[in-house]
Amino acid sequence: MEDLLIEILFGTFALLMLLGAPITVALGVSSLAAMLYLGDNPIKMVQMAWSSVGSFPLMALPAFILAGALMEAAGLSRRLINVAESLAGPFTGGLSAATVMACLFFGAISGSGPATTAAVGMLMIPAMVRQGYGAGYAASVTAAAGGLGIVIPPSIPMVIYGISAMGMQPPPEAVETYGSFQSVSISKLFIAGFLPGVVMAGGLLTMNYIRCRMRGFHGSSHSLSMRNVTRACFQGFWALMAPVVILGGIYTGYFTPTEAAIVAIFYTLFVGVVIYRELDLREVIKSLDTTTWLSGRVLLVLFTATIFGRLLVENNIPGVIADSILGVTTNLYLIWAMVIALLLIVGMFMETLAAIMILVPVMLPVAYTMGIDPIHFGIVMICTLSVGFQTPPLGENLFIASGISGVSIERISLRAIPFAIASVTAIFVIAAFPGIALWLPRILGY
Repeated sequence: MEDLLIEILFGTFALLMLLGAPITVALGVSSLAAMLYLGDNPIKMVQMAWSSVGSFPLMALPAFILAGALMEAAGLSRRLINVAESLAGPFTGGLSAATVMACLFFGAISGSGPATTAAVGMLMIPAMVRQGYGAGYAASVTAAAGGLGIVIPPSIPMVIYGISAMGMQPPPEAVETYGSFQSVSISKLFIAGFLPGVVMAGGLLTMNYIRCRMRGFHGSSHSLSMRNVTRACFQGFWALMAPVVILGGIYTGYFTPTEAAIVAIFYTLFVGVVIYRELDLREVIKSLDTTTWLSGRVLLVLFTATIFGRLLVENNIPGVIADSILGVTTNLYLIWAMVIALLLIVGMFMETLAAIMILVPVMLPVAYTMGIDPIHFGIVMICTLSVGFQTPPLGENLFIASGISGVSIERISLRAIPFAIASVTAIFVIAAFPGIALWLPRILGY
């Protein structure tokens, strides 16, 4: 029965995806087909969908989207990028390195890969082209670095992973073998994501330096000026304080991630209206419109992915898949390699949030069985899926970078391959050394 259910559930889903159906339709129809096979009342789908949005942490999702949209409208993101650009100097690949740093800064306020690529790319891609960088290279480094938007907290995929993993308990045999596992919370994920994000950025910066040296991109003709850096930091002081306020409040325990998102909104409104005076009613309405559209899109995926995941768990399909994987090998590093390879493939074809909702119920039991900490596993999962933003055919960052630069997606994809290799190398390092993700939460007492 389980084998046939797996065939119906995943077979219907795969068929609809091949036919080009939207991810929401594919998840919903395959779940309905499985429920009809099991003899369940289809009204159960509505009950599951309704319950999926009844969690307090999920309130952080539209709040962080709104905060990111307001920061863009209020001029905070532009000032952050100016700070990064002031650090470029005459160094080899300095301006493209500044692009990576700008994505790192902006990721700390947006939580979205495509939003980071769009905000940074609008300013940095034309600047790199004027400096003599190839348009294809400028677009590829921006698309690759844009993936940092979901790795550096606050991160929307971390919110979704936290919601998906909170209700899952480790199997008794895993507890007997490895002892108790720490509980999953969005606060822990936000804290754990900081150092892995820096490692991912370090990999991109290293690859950028190597490639720029080979191509002869020597950076700006002007020397690094502390005066320019100081002026950019002074002008962008309130923008630089945004991630400090958001993450500092979470890390010190003053407020939860959901409360931090609300704080971020009011902080941005105050800075945009009172200090920078660039935020007016029209921009606020535009930001609300963007938030409504993006939140609705995410919630539709969340509805159907929750139903899909619940069917998996209720029928012990994750246990069957876990046994199949462990039947191949019990070597921890080989299992990590299999998991990362699968996530890279999934990230190429599936939206990140849907992939998390579907795969967490399937893959987290395998992680528990191997003694992998669920926080560590979540960070590796999100880092790996972030590579999907720069790989075809789905790669959203590629489409955005192509639109800004005027370079074809095919050309950008080829130039982004070395950056993808650097990111995957960094991911294996993060997977092999759990302390990179778990050291900071442990130090802060989480």
